[in-house]
Amino acid sequence: MFFTDLRNIMNTSSVAVIGGGSWATAIVKMLSNNVENVHWWIRNDETVDFIRRYKHNPSYLSDVELNLDIVQPSSNLKEVIERTEFIILAVPAAFLSAALSQLTAADFKNKKVFSAIKGIVPEKFQIVGDYMNSHFEVPFENIGVITGPCHAEEVAMEKLSYLTIACPTADTASTMASMIKCRYINTITSDDIFGTEYSAVLKNIMAIASGICHGLGYGDNFQAVLISSAIREMKRFTMAAHPIDRDINDSAYLGDLLVTAYSQFSRNRTFGSMVGKGYSVKSAQLEMNMIAEGYYAAACIHEINKQLKASIPICDAVYNILYEKISARVEMKLLADRLEL
Repeated sequence: MFFTDLRNIMNTSSVAVIGGGSWATAIVKMLSNNVENVHWWIRNDETVDFIRRYKHNPSYLSDVELNLDIVQPSSNLKEVIERTEFIILAVPAAFLSAALSQLTAADFKNKKVFSAIKGIVPEKFQIVGDYMNSHFEVPFENIGVITGPCHAEEVAMEKLSYLTIACPTADTASTMASMIKCRYINTITSDDIFGTEYSAVLKNIMAIASGICHGLGYGDNFQAVLISSAIREMKRFTMAAHPIDRDINDSAYLGDLLVTAYSQFSRNRTFGSMVGKGYSVKSAQLEMNMIAEGYYAAACIHEINKQLKASIPICDAVYNILYEKISARVEMKLLADRLEL
């Protein structure tokens, strides 16, 4: 892994961004610094019209002013994908299958597809890379992952942030890294598409656990033990899913876990905190009006781990609370008694 030197690799062509949420908006903002054309698919025609008129996303990161000389919003997905070689997927994993339902493998032929999604496609119990490979025949050498530690809200404020760009093809990873890197974004490249993507899924579940504990009144001392146990749990699961030599303490793994578990901007932690305070899952989702990927991921990881059989007590506890309706206080007390110190 290395820091990509923007001076060595400049790309001034075009990129497609699929999704209209806060993370998609942040990615569009980053790309606008280096790319001539950002083709941005947003499902809602009214949102597309609003952006064209006012240069802002009305629902997410509305303070971000968009350069419409570069950014081209559209609700025509097929047309957006046709226009570029590089595609960034940034819709919630739970809705990815529906969003791409009108497309075929032919639409993705010779495309480089990067997942900026921190979730699992629930219909298939697959991470996005596996789903794009099996369903749309995108070869793994053309699949990449964009992962943190990075929150969209801090990108909007142009606070210094770091992103890891993973792809088995080094040149493709470096090209994407060069398109994203700017004054307030540093990029690191990796070839671990499976480990980085699974870790991005797991950290959301673990952030829900952190939020639940916060909602129940556990303090910082316990949170430190919880998260130090969580990174070891992440290592066990990623090694069971894709056993290669990786340093779980790198920022794509540990760093992303820390920011998601502790940040005020973490929607998964916020969701968990509401559950810990006694909100029902449905009530918490309605009040947030945003997708907490960890909710869906908890059920998917539970199913996947039936085959892998990794020891993941934190993820199991979150699943039991969200899906088996076990008392959060009871489940977290049981978890606390068996956490690794």
